[in-house]
Amino acid sequence: MVFLRRLVQLSVLLVQIGRREVEPSPTDEALRTDHGEPGHKEPHKDSYSTFASEFLESRYLSDDGYPFPTAPPVDPFAKIKVIDCGITKGCIRYGKPGCDAETCDYFLSYRRIGTDVEYEMSADTDGWVAVGFSSDKKMGGDDVMGCVHDDNGRVRIHHFYNVGQWAKEIKRNPARDEEGIFESSRVTCRFKRPLYVPREETLVDLHLSWYYLFAWGPAIQGSITRHDIDAPPVSDHMISIYKYEDIFMPSTAYQTFNSPFCLLLIVALTFYLLMGTPQ
Repeated sequence: MVFLRRLVQLSVLLVQIGRREVEPSPTDEALRTDHGEPGHKEPHKDSYSTFASEFLESRYLSDDGYPFPTAPPVDPFAKIKVIDCGITKGCIRYGKPGCDAETCDYFLSYRRIGTDVEYEMSADTDGWVAVGFSSDKKMGGDDVMGCVHDDNGRVRIHHFYNVGQWAKEIKRNPARDEEGIFESSRVTCRFKRPLYVPREETLVDLHLSWYYLFAWGPAIQGSITRHDIDAPPVSDHMISIYKYEDIFMPSTAYQTFNSPFCLLLIVALTFYLLMGTPQ
């Protein structure tokens, strides 16, 4: 009898414990909605995807009204290597003899990467630097890629088309993998552009050879103004992206004694001084 009584007491105790587990707590009641359904408390999702989505929601608008993330690039701008010029990429330098991408008045490099061409540009300016692709060495009717330093410190790649002496910005921009930096009073950038493009007046096929037009100058609120020099340099021959050259073009300050006329004048003066004045 004692054993049976204790068994009954144990059964009653188990039933009471079960009722306590299913009874709603005051907290559960507070979480119920007006319709009697349990409320839902969103747990914190501690994951990279959640962080990225929340971060990218923190945006602001550019001057053109386009949103972009507020964070700076993760990777620093890799310096342009001139040691590869003429070997794994082509280079054009304009300025003082022996200058490089950080000291030339203007510097451009190009190389093929798959179906793209990668360009690197740098110039001694706080505004913009550009390269144009021309069929006749003259400004007008040219496809132009430019890197522009805006008032917010960013360097962005733009696509232009020369209408006479005026560069008109084109909305269709073939550039990708864009990088840019303004540092040490220089605008420097890097971008890729497809070799082949659908036939269009404002875009040229880079697999063809073109005269390269080089220009740089100031910018006002992210808009380019007239280039720094009246007669920007032009390649003396058509450039092919299939031939990696290392071309040096002396700037005006270093061109004086390269002129044939100046050399002839120097020879004449030297001869005159050696022979003396006639009696």
